[in-house]
Amino acid sequence: MRFCTKCVMPDTKPDLHFDEHGVCDACRSQKAKDFDIDWEARKQEFLEVVKKHKKNKYYDCIIGVSGGKDSTFQVLSVLEMGLNPLCVCFEPTIPTEVGRQNLANLNQLGVDLIHIKRNPKIYKSMIKEAIKRVGDCEWPNHLGIFTTPAHIAVNFNIPLLIWGENSELEYGGPAASKDNACLDRKWLEEFGGLLGNRATDMLGVDGISEKDLALYFYPEDEDVQRVGVTGLFLGYYIKWDLRKILSSAQKSGFSVSDRRVETTYENFENLDCYSNHVHDYLKYVKYGFGRASDNACLDVRLGYISREQAVRLVTKYDGIPPMKAINEFLKYTGFTREEFDAIVDSFTNKKIFQRDANGKFIKDIDGSLVRKEEYIVR
Repeated sequence: MRFCTKCVMPDTKPDLHFDEHGVCDACRSQKAKDFDIDWEARKQEFLEVVKKHKKNKYYDCIIGVSGGKDSTFQVLSVLEMGLNPLCVCFEPTIPTEVGRQNLANLNQLGVDLIHIKRNPKIYKSMIKEAIKRVGDCEWPNHLGIFTTPAHIAVNFNIPLLIWGENSELEYGGPAASKDNACLDRKWLEEFGGLLGNRATDMLGVDGISEKDLALYFYPEDEDVQRVGVTGLFLGYYIKWDLRKILSSAQKSGFSVSDRRVETTYENFENLDCYSNHVHDYLKYVKYGFGRASDNACLDVRLGYISREQAVRLVTKYDGIPPMKAINEFLKYTGFTREEFDAIVDSFTNKKIFQRDANGKFIKDIDGSLVRKEEYIVR
């Protein structure tokens, strides 16, 4: 297991590549963003794209929102540019109170907001199937947040969709995904966190029919082409800095937690949904890095902390089971703790974490998995 020599991201991250100096491609992308891109020219390019795709009489674009710091910043950015967005929120799996408050605050910035309240029976069946099948409790949400704004775009004849940062650019991924400013069906299926699972794979689960999955299918190609649906990453046109984005959002009423988020050292990440923290924990058991690693790597790349500080933070906070979120998830799904632990163990990486003579994973008193010596971040 190798760790990037600039940040602390390990090579277990899917599709992450290191150069001959041991530097990951996310760090190399950050260097390009710092020195090689004319961001003012990119902003003007964005405004020209908006003019080209403006077909609706009332709305200039659609923004998929959650109420988090990023979507709050997206709304603020387009409002400052004089645009009138229609915001679309696909309901979180297990909403939090601060998440509800932040979504309401986003609405109060002066935008129309459509809140998609998905069929709870169908959605819960997909949640329970997805965590057992691909080890991701947020799989249906990943699908819904990308497909529902596209459906609204087709049906309201609003061709332009505005997304936030390109995760492949910010966190590392294949070059093809970073060179493209657009989010379309291909990007969703390759890089949208679907883990090889598709909406059609849920047909028949607890009697789920094609009609039940209408929102989860990306619109038909002929409809996309007729309207000219185009999804753009705002992070391609505006330099993405999580702490500046947070500051901007807070000045406009965004609320952070009064304590750190369970899976990291910050108090502003994934505040809208308990299930997100379970998702981050499952990522940790699979690949040996979690939300604390994600945050620390971004902070290092942006110059807010040193690599040495990142190592300490990751060592201290990554991998602690998010018990509040897990308990909320158990209440939501009806899984017993034993059933949940068995699912998690089935996806836990046997190369990274220690096991006893009976093959059972060794855990500390706080429930954290014990890493093998050679897989400890340094």
